[in-house]
Amino acid sequence: QVQLVESGGDLVQPGGSLRLSCAASGFPFDLYTFEWYRQAPGKQREWVARITTVGNTNYLDSVKGRFTISRDNAKNTVFLQMNSLKFEDTAVYYCRVPANNDWGQGTQVTVSS
Repeated sequence: QVQLVESGGDLVQPGGSLRLSCAASGFPFDLYTFEWYRQAPGKQREWVARITTVGNTNYLDSVKGRFTISRDNAKNTVFLQMNSLKFEDTAVYYCRVPANNDWGQGTQVTVSS
């Protein structure tokens, strides 16, 4: 049974940092590309970042230079390090395996002073 469990969301001030985690189980983790998405209140869900099986990464333009996606195949976990957070980064963040269209339940990130 495929499971994706996000964690690490929190309330943070502008300019702060958070690290999100996505713990995966039920499938061979190292064989799959992972993505992070986010959905802000009243907006459509948007793609944020991608990491392939060999560690190649891509980012949404608005997060380039601030966010870093990484993976630890030994721990079956994908991370999203978010620095220099802005108000507009406030959203529920989701982990996704695009090959199977599997999604986690999401973790809330709120950037507020």
